[in-house]
Amino acid sequence: MDNETCFPCLSGFSASRRFQFRNLRNYSMSSLPSVLITRNDVPKESIMLLQSRCKVEVWEKPSPIPREELLKLVQGKNGLYCLITEKINAELLDAAGPNLKAIGTMSVGHDHIDLEECKKRGIVVGNTPDVLTDATAELTIALLLATSRRLMEATKEITNGGWGNCAWGPLWMCGTSLSGSTIGIVGLGRIGFGVAERLKAFKVKNILYSGNKPKIEATEKLNAKLVSFEELLKQSDFVIVCAALNSSTRGIFNMEAFTKMKRSAIFINTSRGGIVQQEDLYKALTTGIIKAAGLDVMDPEPLPTDDKLTKLPNCVLLPHIGSATVETRTTMALLTAKNILAGLDGKPLPCPL
Repeated sequence: MDNETCFPCLSGFSASRRFQFRNLRNYSMSSLPSVLITRNDVPKESIMLLQSRCKVEVWEKPSPIPREELLKLVQGKNGLYCLITEKINAELLDAAGPNLKAIGTMSVGHDHIDLEECKKRGIVVGNTPDVLTDATAELTIALLLATSRRLMEATKEITNGGWGNCAWGPLWMCGTSLSGSTIGIVGLGRIGFGVAERLKAFKVKNILYSGNKPKIEATEKLNAKLVSFEELLKQSDFVIVCAALNSSTRGIFNMEAFTKMKRSAIFINTSRGGIVQQEDLYKALTTGIIKAAGLDVMDPEPLPTDDKLTKLPNCVLLPHIGSATVETRTTMALLTAKNILAGLDGKPLPCPL
């Protein structure tokens, strides 16, 4: 078997990179640990890293692997490279069998993985924190601006004749300014902190956050104030969700929460769709309980094209692209591969869960 066969992704790299991989030690493929990658459009660097030390099987399509195919292909594998689209539960672990030793998810969120079940079976699991903080914080600001300044609505006015009919009405297409506003951040972790840092440049008046205990760094660097969840809802002009999805956050943004917010408030979610009860959000947006919303995450994902939220002019929707920069996704992919390799070697994972 030649190197191009062993390493099918080599064709996408320079001659010098191909030369490096052709000079790898010639392993016996039967003695190498086996790894399944659940889609073929992950960054090539991560595939090549795994192929340098493992026998790698890659799902053939650039789309989520069907459940029945995943259960079939995972059988006997030593490592699993997955994304948030794959549910890693007892059913899958049973299908994989006792040889599965390491799982790497190309994500920070891990609510798709039953960590307790993995722990019971001695399977180590790693994720990709930190590396997507800047990209997601930047996207959160972009979504906040697009929503508050009604950018999607304004773009349509150019092509639907609205601009021509209105010319330059003094209150036409007016949005809401960040300057002098009160920002409430639910979940002041790495991403929430990054969002707050960027918002200071917009001259916001107050930054509030909710949580279990005050964070010294938030006070010293952001002059942010810890308040209760209810107080944050009442005081904030903009409510931004950066929290993890767990039993205490699932569905917390419901009608009760929305009715506590200002009628002029704008709601932004770049964390997980399950934190929001979307039917309640739809009612809040259509009845004037809150002014507008911007979502990068929904439930389910992908959101059906005919979902009611897609019809609302005061709701900006993005297809879960918080970490979608080439640099960030490549770093995430490599870290996923490194987590798997460390687990297969019995070494500490770079980013264990």
